[in-house]
Amino acid sequence: MNTEAVQPYQRIVQDYSAKIRLGRLTAGTKLPSTRELAQEYGVAAGTVQRALAELRNAGLIYSHQGRGVYVSDTKSDASLDPDARLKALESQVAELSARLDRIEQGCDD
Repeated sequence: MNTEAVQPYQRIVQDYSAKIRLGRLTAGTKLPSTRELAQEYGVAAGTVQRALAELRNAGLIYSHQGRGVYVSDTKSDASLDPDARLKALESQVAELSARLDRIEQGCDD
């Protein structure tokens, strides 16, 4: 119902943010490859890369070049690193603002 208003990269960000915050993915868990995520969500690799960048900026994941992308230890990051917490909040506010703009544009049509 609300899925149409969400950009494909945001859907990935929302799904993986929820999985991490709910403990379905724990610290150190390797995420699927870009190719696997692109196939799973039916999107281009660039869309997956954008989603991963958002998750990385929020402090939820980190990358090891040539090895893959892993879930960060968000519990220790959240309690010890105010900059990471601020970036995560900024990312969430930006996402919510974009969603609100799209909703308002849809109501005006």
